Amino acid sequence: QMFSNNDEAVINKKLPKELLLRIFSFLDVVTLCRCAQVSRAWNVLALDGSNWQRIDLFDFQRDIEGRVVENISKRCGGFLRKLSLRGCLGVGDNALRTFAQNCRNIEVLNLNGCTKITDATCTSLSKFCSKLRHLDLASCTSITNLSLKALSEGCPLLEQLNISWCDQVTKDGIQALVRGCGGLKALFLRGCTQLEDEALKYIGAHCPELVTLNLQTCLQITDDGLITICRGCHKLQSLCASGCSNITDAILNALGQNCPRLRILEVARCSQLTDVGFTTLARNCHELEKMDLEECVQITDSTLIQLSIHCPRLQVLSLSHCELITDDGIRHLGNGACAHDRLEVIELDNCPLITDASLEHLKSCHSLERIELYDCQQITRAGIKRLRTHLPNIKVHAYFAPVTPPPSVGGSRQRFCRCCIIL
Repeated sequence: QMFSNNDEAVINKKLPKELLLRIFSFLDVVTLCRCAQVSRAWNVLALDGSNWQRIDLFDFQRDIEGRVVENISKRCGGFLRKLSLRGCLGVGDNALRTFAQNCRNIEVLNLNGCTKITDATCTSLSKFCSKLRHLDLASCTSITNLSLKALSEGCPLLEQLNISWCDQVTKDGIQALVRGCGGLKALFLRGCTQLEDEALKYIGAHCPELVTLNLQTCLQITDDGLITICRGCHKLQSLCASGCSNITDAILNALGQNCPRLRILEVARCSQLTDVGFTTLARNCHELEKMDLEECVQITDSTLIQLSIHCPRLQVLSLSHCELITDDGIRHLGNGACAHDRLEVIELDNCPLITDASLEHLKSCHSLERIELYDCQQITRAGIKRLRTHLPNIKVHAYFAPVTPPPSVGGSRQRFCRCCIIL
Protein backbone atom coordinates (compact mmCIF):
# COMPACT_ATOMS: atom_id res chain seq x y z
CA GLN A 1 0.00 0.00 0.00
CA MET A 2 3.05 2.25 0.22
CA PHE A 3 2.67 3.46 -3.40
CA SER A 4 -1.04 2.84 -3.84
CA ASN A 5 -2.46 4.71 -6.81
CA ASN A 6 -4.41 7.24 -4.77
CA ASP A 7 -3.84 10.25 -2.57
CA GLU A 8 -4.33 8.21 0.61
CA ALA A 9 -1.20 6.11 0.03
CA VAL A 10 1.03 5.66 3.09
CA ILE A 11 3.90 7.64 1.57
CA ASN A 12 1.66 10.69 1.17
CA LYS A 13 0.62 10.45 4.82
CA LYS A 14 4.07 9.79 6.29
CA LEU A 15 6.14 12.28 4.30
CA PRO A 16 5.36 16.01 4.32
CA LYS A 17 4.79 17.60 0.93
CA GLU A 18 7.91 19.72 1.35
CA LEU A 19 10.07 16.60 1.61
CA LEU A 20 8.39 14.94 -1.36
CA LEU A 21 8.91 18.10 -3.36
CA ARG A 22 12.60 18.06 -2.42
CA ILE A 23 12.89 14.43 -3.56
CA PHE A 24 11.20 15.23 -6.86
CA SER A 25 13.70 18.03 -7.47
CA PHE A 26 16.40 15.41 -8.16
CA LEU A 27 14.41 13.58 -10.87
CA ASP A 28 14.83 13.92 -14.63
CA VAL A 29 12.10 14.97 -17.03
CA VAL A 30 10.96 11.43 -17.89
CA THR A 31 10.68 10.34 -14.25
CA LEU A 32 8.84 13.50 -13.28
CA CYS A 33 6.28 12.89 -16.01
CA ARG A 34 5.79 9.32 -14.79
CA CYS A 35 5.38 10.46 -11.21
CA ALA A 36 2.78 12.98 -12.35
CA GLN A 37 0.58 10.06 -13.44
CA VAL A 38 0.60 8.29 -10.05
CA SER A 39 -2.01 10.37 -8.27
CA ARG A 40 -3.48 13.84 -8.02
CA ALA A 41 -1.16 14.73 -5.18
CA TRP A 42 1.93 13.57 -7.04
CA ASN A 43 0.76 15.30 -10.19
CA VAL A 44 0.72 18.61 -8.36
CA LEU A 45 4.13 17.98 -6.80
CA ALA A 46 5.81 16.62 -9.92
CA LEU A 47 4.62 19.50 -12.08
CA ASP A 48 5.53 22.18 -9.56
CA GLY A 49 7.57 24.81 -11.33
CA SER A 50 10.43 24.54 -8.85
CA ASN A 51 11.19 21.04 -10.20
CA TRP A 52 11.57 22.35 -13.74
CA GLN A 53 14.48 24.76 -13.37
CA ARG A 54 16.69 22.69 -15.71
CA ILE A 55 15.26 20.86 -18.72
CA ASP A 56 17.02 18.97 -21.49
CA LEU A 57 14.71 17.73 -24.25
CA PHE A 58 17.41 16.40 -26.55
CA ASP A 59 16.30 12.79 -26.04
CA PHE A 60 12.86 13.70 -27.43
CA GLN A 61 14.05 15.78 -30.37
CA ARG A 62 12.06 13.91 -33.01
CA ASP A 63 8.78 14.38 -31.20
CA ILE A 64 8.98 17.85 -29.72
CA GLU A 65 6.85 20.48 -31.40
CA GLY A 66 6.35 24.13 -30.67
CA ARG A 67 3.25 23.61 -28.55
CA VAL A 68 5.21 21.39 -26.15
CA VAL A 69 7.72 24.18 -25.56
CA GLU A 70 4.86 26.62 -25.02
CA ASN A 71 3.25 24.31 -22.45
CA ILE A 72 6.55 23.84 -20.65
CA SER A 73 7.07 27.58 -20.49
CA LYS A 74 3.63 28.07 -18.97
CA ARG A 75 4.29 25.37 -16.39
CA CYS A 76 7.77 26.58 -15.43
CA GLY A 77 7.35 30.32 -15.72
CA GLY A 78 9.95 32.26 -13.79
CA PHE A 79 11.42 29.10 -12.24
CA LEU A 80 13.17 27.97 -15.43
CA ARG A 81 16.87 28.77 -15.51
CA LYS A 82 18.31 26.31 -18.04
CA LEU A 83 16.69 24.80 -21.15
CA SER A 84 18.17 22.67 -23.91
CA LEU A 85 16.20 22.23 -27.13
CA ARG A 86 19.25 20.95 -29.00
CA GLY A 87 18.16 19.28 -32.22
CA CYS A 88 14.45 19.99 -31.75
CA LEU A 89 13.73 20.53 -35.44
CA GLY A 90 10.03 21.25 -34.95
CA VAL A 91 10.49 24.29 -32.72
CA GLY A 92 10.15 27.69 -34.39
CA ASP A 93 9.98 31.41 -33.68
CA ASN A 94 6.37 31.48 -32.42
CA ALA A 95 7.00 28.89 -29.73
CA LEU A 96 10.14 30.63 -28.59
CA ARG A 97 8.39 33.96 -28.41
CA THR A 98 5.85 32.45 -25.99
CA PHE A 99 8.72 30.83 -24.13
CA ALA A 100 10.60 34.12 -23.80
CA GLN A 101 7.49 35.89 -22.52
CA ASN A 102 6.84 33.25 -19.85
CA CYS A 103 10.40 32.38 -18.78
CA ARG A 104 12.06 35.71 -18.23
CA ASN A 105 14.64 34.39 -15.78
CA ILE A 106 16.23 31.99 -18.26
CA GLU A 107 20.02 32.08 -18.05
CA VAL A 108 21.15 29.18 -20.25
CA LEU A 109 19.43 28.35 -23.56
CA ASN A 110 20.61 25.77 -26.09
CA LEU A 111 19.01 26.01 -29.54
CA ASN A 112 21.77 24.14 -31.36
CA GLY A 113 20.38 22.68 -34.58
CA CYS A 114 16.92 24.27 -34.25
CA THR A 115 16.96 25.11 -37.92
CA LYS A 116 13.49 26.71 -38.06
CA ILE A 117 14.37 29.67 -35.89
CA THR A 118 15.29 33.04 -37.38
CA ASP A 119 16.22 36.52 -36.20
CA ALA A 120 12.72 36.80 -34.71
CA THR A 121 13.74 34.45 -31.89
CA CYS A 122 16.68 36.62 -30.89
CA THR A 123 14.41 39.65 -31.00
CA SER A 124 12.10 37.92 -28.51
CA LEU A 125 14.99 36.94 -26.26
CA SER A 126 16.29 40.49 -26.36
CA LYS A 127 12.91 41.89 -25.38
CA PHE A 128 12.06 39.53 -22.52
CA CYS A 129 15.18 37.64 -21.33
CA SER A 130 17.63 40.20 -20.01
CA LYS A 131 19.25 37.65 -17.64
CA LEU A 132 20.45 35.40 -20.46
CA ARG A 133 24.09 34.39 -19.98
CA HIS A 134 24.71 31.39 -22.26
CA LEU A 135 23.14 31.03 -25.71
CA ASP A 136 23.85 28.32 -28.28
CA LEU A 137 22.65 29.04 -31.83
CA ALA A 138 25.05 26.71 -33.65
CA SER A 139 23.78 25.52 -37.04
CA CYS A 140 20.82 27.92 -36.94
CA THR A 141 21.66 29.00 -40.45
CA SER A 142 18.93 31.64 -40.78
CA ILE A 143 20.55 33.77 -38.09
CA THR A 144 22.00 37.04 -39.40
CA ASN A 145 23.59 40.21 -38.09
CA LEU A 146 20.14 41.36 -36.92
CA SER A 147 20.19 38.68 -34.22
CA LEU A 148 23.51 39.84 -32.85
CA LYS A 149 22.31 43.44 -32.81
CA ALA A 150 19.18 42.40 -30.88
CA LEU A 151 21.19 40.41 -28.33
CA SER A 152 23.51 43.36 -27.85
CA GLU A 153 20.60 45.63 -27.04
CA GLY A 154 18.66 43.34 -24.69
CA CYS A 155 21.05 40.78 -23.18
CA PRO A 156 23.92 42.75 -21.61
CA LEU A 157 24.87 39.86 -19.27
CA LEU A 158 25.69 37.48 -22.12
CA GLU A 159 28.89 35.60 -21.35
CA GLN A 160 28.89 32.71 -23.82
CA LEU A 161 27.61 32.67 -27.40
CA ASN A 162 27.85 29.94 -30.00
CA ILE A 163 26.99 30.96 -33.56
CA SER A 164 29.06 28.29 -35.30
CA TRP A 165 28.02 27.59 -38.90
CA CYS A 166 25.81 30.70 -38.97
CA ASP A 167 27.50 31.72 -42.18
CA GLN A 168 25.42 34.84 -42.81
CA VAL A 169 27.11 36.64 -39.92
CA THR A 170 29.67 39.29 -40.91
CA LYS A 171 31.91 41.80 -39.15
CA ASP A 172 28.97 44.18 -38.80
CA GLY A 173 27.13 41.69 -36.61
CA ILE A 174 30.20 41.10 -34.46
CA GLN A 175 30.71 44.83 -34.09
CA ALA A 176 27.13 45.30 -32.88
CA LEU A 177 27.38 42.32 -30.51
CA VAL A 178 30.54 43.28 -28.66
CA ARG A 179 29.51 46.88 -28.12
CA GLY A 180 26.63 45.76 -25.90
CA CYS A 181 28.05 42.49 -24.56
CA GLY A 182 31.51 43.46 -23.43
CA GLY A 183 31.49 40.76 -20.74
CA LEU A 184 31.71 37.91 -23.24
CA LYS A 185 33.94 35.11 -21.97
CA ALA A 186 33.39 32.46 -24.65
CA LEU A 187 32.69 32.97 -28.35
CA PHE A 188 32.33 30.11 -30.82
CA LEU A 189 32.50 31.17 -34.48
CA ARG A 190 33.34 27.91 -36.27
CA GLY A 191 32.40 27.94 -39.92
CA CYS A 192 31.49 31.64 -39.99
CA THR A 193 33.21 31.91 -43.33
CA GLN A 194 32.43 35.59 -43.96
CA LEU A 195 34.36 36.81 -40.94
CA GLU A 196 37.48 38.83 -41.63
CA ASP A 197 40.22 40.35 -39.50
CA GLU A 198 38.06 43.42 -38.89
CA ALA A 199 35.66 41.31 -36.84
CA LEU A 200 38.49 40.12 -34.59
CA LYS A 201 39.67 43.67 -34.10
CA TYR A 202 36.25 44.56 -32.64
CA ILE A 203 36.45 41.57 -30.29
CA GLY A 204 39.96 42.47 -29.17
CA ALA A 205 38.92 46.05 -28.47
CA HIS A 206 35.71 45.33 -26.53
CA CYS A 207 36.02 41.89 -24.86
CA PRO A 208 38.85 41.98 -22.30
CA GLU A 209 37.24 39.11 -20.33
CA LEU A 210 37.37 36.66 -23.25
CA VAL A 211 38.64 33.22 -22.19
CA THR A 212 37.60 30.96 -25.09
CA LEU A 213 37.60 31.72 -28.82
CA ASN A 214 36.90 29.21 -31.59
CA LEU A 215 37.61 30.29 -35.18
CA GLN A 216 37.83 26.89 -36.84
CA THR A 217 37.67 27.12 -40.65
CA CYS A 218 37.26 30.91 -40.65
CA LEU A 219 39.35 30.90 -43.79
CA GLN A 220 39.77 34.65 -44.24
CA ILE A 221 41.42 35.21 -40.86
CA THR A 222 45.08 36.27 -40.96
CA ASP A 223 47.79 37.29 -38.51
CA ASP A 224 46.48 40.86 -38.25
CA GLY A 225 43.16 39.90 -36.70
CA LEU A 226 44.49 37.31 -34.29
CA ILE A 227 47.31 39.54 -33.07
CA THR A 228 44.66 42.09 -32.09
CA ILE A 229 42.88 39.38 -30.09
CA CYS A 230 46.11 38.47 -28.27
CA ARG A 231 46.83 42.09 -27.37
CA GLY A 232 43.30 42.83 -26.15
CA CYS A 233 42.35 39.54 -24.49
CA HIS A 234 45.10 38.73 -21.99
CA LYS A 235 42.87 36.24 -20.13
CA LEU A 236 42.60 33.98 -23.16
CA GLN A 237 42.88 30.31 -22.19
CA SER A 238 41.55 28.44 -25.22
CA LEU A 239 42.08 29.28 -28.89
CA CYS A 240 41.04 27.19 -31.87
CA ALA A 241 42.34 28.41 -35.23
CA SER A 242 42.35 25.04 -36.98
CA GLY A 243 41.98 25.41 -40.72
CA CYS A 244 43.00 29.09 -40.67
CA SER A 245 45.77 28.36 -43.13
CA ASN A 246 46.91 31.97 -43.53
CA ILE A 247 48.34 32.34 -40.04
CA THR A 248 52.09 32.24 -39.36
CA ASP A 249 54.53 32.18 -36.44
CA ALA A 250 53.53 35.77 -35.72
CA ILE A 251 50.45 34.38 -33.96
CA LEU A 252 52.47 32.05 -31.75
CA ASN A 253 54.76 34.94 -30.84
CA ALA A 254 51.78 37.15 -29.97
CA LEU A 255 50.23 34.42 -27.82
CA GLY A 256 53.51 33.91 -26.00
CA GLN A 257 53.93 37.62 -25.32
CA ASN A 258 50.33 38.41 -24.31
CA CYS A 259 48.43 35.30 -23.19
CA PRO A 260 50.40 33.47 -20.47
CA ARG A 261 47.27 31.66 -19.22
CA LEU A 262 46.76 29.78 -22.48
CA ARG A 263 45.78 26.15 -21.80
CA ILE A 264 44.35 24.91 -25.11
CA LEU A 265 45.70 25.62 -28.59
CA GLU A 266 44.26 23.99 -31.71
CA VAL A 267 46.03 24.91 -34.94
CA ALA A 268 45.50 21.82 -37.07
CA ARG A 269 46.18 22.30 -40.80
CA CYS A 270 48.08 25.54 -40.20
CA SER A 271 51.02 24.52 -42.34
CA GLN A 272 52.98 27.79 -42.08
CA LEU A 273 53.72 27.37 -38.37
CA THR A 274 57.29 26.33 -37.52
CA ASP A 275 59.57 25.38 -34.64
CA VAL A 276 60.54 29.02 -34.19
CA GLY A 277 57.01 30.06 -33.26
CA PHE A 278 56.35 27.06 -31.03
CA THR A 279 59.61 27.71 -29.19
CA THR A 280 58.42 31.20 -28.24
CA LEU A 281 55.03 29.83 -27.27
CA ALA A 282 56.39 27.03 -25.07
CA ARG A 283 58.83 29.31 -23.28
CA ASN A 284 56.05 31.71 -22.26
CA CYS A 285 52.86 29.63 -21.94
CA HIS A 286 53.69 27.12 -19.21
CA GLU A 287 50.04 26.20 -18.50
CA LEU A 288 49.41 24.51 -21.86
CA GLU A 289 47.35 21.33 -21.43
CA LYS A 290 46.06 20.46 -24.89
CA MET A 291 47.68 21.07 -28.27
CA ASP A 292 46.38 20.00 -31.67
CA LEU A 293 49.23 20.37 -34.16
CA GLU A 294 47.92 17.96 -36.79
CA GLU A 295 49.32 18.73 -40.24
CA CYS A 296 51.67 21.41 -38.93
CA VAL A 297 54.03 19.85 -41.40
CA GLN A 298 57.07 22.05 -40.76
CA ILE A 299 57.58 21.22 -37.08
CA THR A 300 60.38 18.89 -36.02
CA ASP A 301 61.71 17.34 -32.84
CA SER A 302 62.79 20.83 -31.78
CA THR A 303 59.19 21.69 -30.92
CA LEU A 304 58.85 18.56 -28.78
CA ILE A 305 62.05 19.39 -26.94
CA GLN A 306 60.69 22.84 -26.01
CA LEU A 307 57.33 21.42 -24.93
CA SER A 308 59.04 18.78 -22.78
CA ILE A 309 61.09 21.43 -20.99
CA HIS A 310 58.59 24.25 -20.54
CA CYS A 311 55.08 22.71 -20.50
CA PRO A 312 54.76 20.41 -17.46
CA ARG A 313 50.93 20.35 -17.60
CA LEU A 314 50.59 18.95 -21.11
CA GLN A 315 47.88 16.26 -21.23
CA VAL A 316 46.81 15.89 -24.87
CA LEU A 317 49.10 16.27 -27.88
CA SER A 318 48.22 15.60 -31.52
CA LEU A 319 51.14 15.34 -33.94
CA SER A 320 49.37 13.43 -36.70
CA HIS A 321 50.79 14.05 -40.18
CA CYS A 322 53.82 15.84 -38.70
CA GLU A 323 56.12 13.79 -40.86
CA LEU A 324 59.41 15.23 -39.57
CA ILE A 325 58.89 13.98 -36.01
CA THR A 326 61.30 11.19 -35.04
CA ASP A 327 61.95 8.85 -32.12
CA ASP A 328 64.32 11.42 -30.64
CA GLY A 329 61.52 13.95 -30.23
CA ILE A 330 59.34 11.36 -28.51
CA ARG A 331 62.31 10.47 -26.28
CA HIS A 332 62.48 14.05 -25.02
CA LEU A 333 58.74 14.12 -24.51
CA GLY A 334 58.86 10.84 -22.58
CA ASN A 335 61.54 12.29 -20.31
CA GLY A 336 59.79 15.65 -19.93
CA ALA A 337 58.06 17.14 -16.93
CA CYS A 338 54.58 16.22 -18.21
CA ALA A 339 55.38 12.58 -18.96
CA HIS A 340 55.03 10.80 -15.63
CA ASP A 341 51.82 12.27 -14.22
CA ARG A 342 50.10 14.38 -16.90
CA LEU A 343 50.31 13.11 -20.48
CA GLU A 344 47.10 11.20 -21.29
CA VAL A 345 46.75 11.18 -25.08
CA ILE A 346 49.28 11.34 -27.90
CA GLU A 347 48.32 11.08 -31.58
CA LEU A 348 51.03 10.10 -34.05
CA ASP A 349 49.05 9.02 -37.13
CA ASN A 350 51.03 9.20 -40.36
CA CYS A 351 54.36 9.93 -38.70
CA PRO A 352 56.51 7.70 -40.93
CA LEU A 353 59.77 8.13 -38.97
CA ILE A 354 58.30 6.83 -35.71
CA THR A 355 59.45 3.31 -34.72
CA ASP A 356 59.04 0.95 -31.79
CA ALA A 357 61.74 2.97 -30.05
CA SER A 358 59.18 5.72 -29.48
CA LEU A 359 56.95 3.26 -27.65
CA GLU A 360 59.86 2.37 -25.41
CA HIS A 361 60.31 6.06 -24.57
CA LEU A 362 56.62 6.34 -23.60
CA LYS A 363 56.68 3.50 -21.07
CA SER A 364 57.30 5.95 -18.25
CA CYS A 365 54.13 7.92 -19.06
CA HIS A 366 52.00 6.31 -16.36
CA SER A 367 48.96 8.49 -17.07
CA LEU A 368 48.90 7.65 -20.79
CA GLU A 369 45.41 6.42 -21.74
CA ARG A 370 45.43 6.43 -25.54
CA ILE A 371 47.92 6.48 -28.39
CA GLU A 372 47.09 6.78 -32.11
CA LEU A 373 49.48 5.10 -34.55
CA TYR A 374 47.53 4.77 -37.81
CA ASP A 375 49.84 4.43 -40.82
CA CYS A 376 53.02 4.42 -38.75
CA GLN A 377 54.71 1.88 -40.98
CA GLN A 378 57.61 1.14 -38.63
CA ILE A 379 55.47 0.33 -35.59
CA THR A 380 55.07 -3.40 -34.95
CA ARG A 381 52.73 -5.57 -32.93
CA ALA A 382 55.65 -6.65 -30.79
CA GLY A 383 56.41 -3.03 -29.91
CA ILE A 384 52.82 -2.42 -28.88
CA LYS A 385 52.78 -5.57 -26.74
CA ARG A 386 55.90 -4.44 -24.91
CA LEU A 387 54.25 -1.07 -24.23
CA ARG A 388 51.18 -2.85 -22.88
CA THR A 389 53.24 -4.74 -20.33
CA HIS A 390 54.07 -1.39 -18.70
CA LEU A 391 50.73 0.33 -19.40
CA PRO A 392 48.10 -2.44 -19.32
CA ASN A 393 45.11 -0.10 -19.56
CA ILE A 394 46.27 1.93 -22.53
CA LYS A 395 44.22 1.95 -25.75
CA VAL A 396 46.36 1.68 -28.87
CA HIS A 397 44.86 2.37 -32.30
CA ALA A 398 47.05 1.21 -35.17
CA TYR A 399 47.15 -0.13 -38.73
CA PHE A 400 49.45 -2.93 -39.72
CA ALA A 401 50.79 -3.88 -43.11
CA PRO A 402 49.24 -6.97 -44.70
CA VAL A 403 50.64 -10.41 -44.18
CA THR A 404 52.73 -11.51 -47.15
CA PRO A 405 50.30 -13.45 -49.37
CA PRO A 406 51.03 -17.12 -50.00
CA PRO A 407 51.95 -18.40 -53.46
CA SER A 408 49.08 -18.73 -55.89
CA VAL A 409 47.14 -21.95 -55.72
CA GLY A 410 45.17 -23.19 -58.67
CA GLY A 411 45.84 -20.05 -60.67
CA SER A 412 44.34 -17.65 -58.08
CA ARG A 413 45.79 -15.52 -55.30
CA GLN A 414 44.06 -14.72 -52.03
CA ARG A 415 43.84 -10.98 -51.37
CA PHE A 416 44.99 -9.64 -47.99
CA CYS A 417 43.92 -6.27 -46.54
CA ARG A 418 45.59 -4.05 -44.01
CA CYS A 419 43.91 -4.41 -40.67
CA CYS A 420 43.07 -2.02 -37.90
CA ILE A 421 43.52 -3.16 -34.33
CA ILE A 422 42.46 -1.62 -31.05
CA LEU A 423 44.40 -3.07 -28.15
